[in-house]
Amino acid sequence: MDQGETLWNVVDVEATCWAGRPPAGAVSEIIEIGLTVVDPATGERTGRHRVLVRPARSTVSAFCTELTGLTQAEVEQGLSFAEACRLLATAHRSGSRPWTSWGEYDRRQFERQCRATGVTYPFGRRHVNAKEVFTAAHGLPRRPGMAEALRVAGLPLEGRHHRGEDDAWNIAALVLGLVRRGAWPDPGEVR
Repeated sequence: MDQGETLWNVVDVEATCWAGRPPAGAVSEIIEIGLTVVDPATGERTGRHRVLVRPARSTVSAFCTELTGLTQAEVEQGLSFAEACRLLATAHRSGSRPWTSWGEYDRRQFERQCRATGVTYPFGRRHVNAKEVFTAAHGLPRRPGMAEALRVAGLPLEGRHHRGEDDAWNIAALVLGLVRRGAWPDPGEVR
């Protein structure tokens, strides 16, 4: 197994959002991809990355800016969604590395947006829902949000919640805690 297969990508996305219904014709689109590379063998977070993505069919609302800190002016400087997916595939080996996210939202958002835009899905099939694994490992009655999981695990929330780069970094800390507990699934068993 080469290093690309022994490393994991932890991904968290932020997308355009509104306090209520989206404006006519607008759809939720990825505007930030946070990616932290983890080496489960060493228990280290080895890379921290942020990709801004320029929305094509929506704009960043005031509600979205309040939640994420991202502005329309900032994301307009980002890559197109197609360029961002190519970057994930080439620079971060997203097609060959196992990857994880907190819940299914991030995976489903990529799937929806790829289908809607005709862009090739950048990830391989080995995805782990870290929220599900964490819930089972800690014997919790319900699946916690990331911030609550950090409290359960006794870890600090580093950076700003609802910022993709910071959330991926924090999720990676939770993943590595699960690896240390022996609760993380073997990459060969991942769907």
